Amino acid sequence: MADNSSNVILENILSAIELPDSAYERAEGRYKDLGEWLHREESTCSKFEPKISPQGSFRLGTANRPLKNEQYDLDMSCNLQEGITKDITTQEHLKKLVGDDLEQYRNARGIQEALSEKRRCWRLDYADDISFHMDIVPCIPEDFGKKAILEKRMIESSSFNDTLAEEVSELAVSITDNSDPQYSQYTNDWRISNPEGYAQWFESRMRLAEAVLNQRMFEAKASIEELPNYRWKTPLQMVIKLLKRHRDTMFENDDDSKPISIIITTLAAKAYSGESDLVSAMENILNRMGTLISPSIPRVPNPVNPVEDFADKWYSDDHRHLNLENNFNRWLFQAQADFEALRSTENVKNILEAAKRGFNHNLDKSFIYKTLGLTPAVASPKPKAAPQSSSRPWCKL
Repeated sequence: MADNSSNVILENILSAIELPDSAYERAEGRYKDLGEWLHREESTCSKFEPKISPQGSFRLGTANRPLKNEQYDLDMSCNLQEGITKDITTQEHLKKLVGDDLEQYRNARGIQEALSEKRRCWRLDYADDISFHMDIVPCIPEDFGKKAILEKRMIESSSFNDTLAEEVSELAVSITDNSDPQYSQYTNDWRISNPEGYAQWFESRMRLAEAVLNQRMFEAKASIEELPNYRWKTPLQMVIKLLKRHRDTMFENDDDSKPISIIITTLAAKAYSGESDLVSAMENILNRMGTLISPSIPRVPNPVNPVEDFADKWYSDDHRHLNLENNFNRWLFQAQADFEALRSTENVKNILEAAKRGFNHNLDKSFIYKTLGLTPAVASPKPKAAPQSSSRPWCKL
């Protein structure tokens, strides 16, 4: 009974913070529209078979509503799949090629905000009823030699079996980065990225929830492969949404020092053991996350490129003043404490305070009493004061 009521309480908080399906659908429409634009006959990118794909929390189905009046952040890749290699182009040229088409798209769609260049991407700012920006990272397929190295690393790290390692390594790409000293030069040494490979690894962790996925397929009358990740709604995805919102709330005024989402997502996915309910998954993940951090470098390796350390800023001289590792440990301790408070079977005050402190969410007190099967304490009426005699004993009659 305790876990049932705790599941109801956590699901109540989750419903208030998670991104609605309609927002995913709206974003999907946007990036499909952009993909069609890049394939039009007049596009300078069309001959290179451009592929627009979501990445990050939208791809994984772990996106939340912004904590404040912020924009939704939609990360995309623009992969020019054919006819362009590092032998015949530079990062600068590739980025400009994609940027020119994006500028035409912006004008054609009446997007008022100027196209802005970031370190690795171009940003399109939409200002409509669902305000979000789209960050588009230009990229090309990684060469075969580096894909083979990635495959070997994944097998050696025991993150993948041979078949999955081969499939995932095939998805690796080279991305543009204007901070690279060789940004304007012809070189084979581009930054490697593999967001789609990471998404497939994440899916392999979600698939541990076999009973949940069977229920989703039954409800949708479709195979799980036909459903976008945001409709899988596995306990792993739910836990990550709650943990990210707890992190955002705790570090609301200290954004630079907060634990980054990719570390939380990776450790949670590694810790997940296929639990079919939210409370069991949360308990297991919070108990195991800290134990999965390596004492040596890489501290939190990227599962699809094990030599890359997602926690590299923890020991970087440039970021040492932010106390990032200590902040992660403080956050994890607080998340464990707040989760324990939310699991209370009788202390309504603790539950309400933990929801407010950890998620900035005001739970309804009557909802908590009803969920826990408790009867609200009714204050006893104050006794009426006895009527005073108008006569005074010291008065003369």
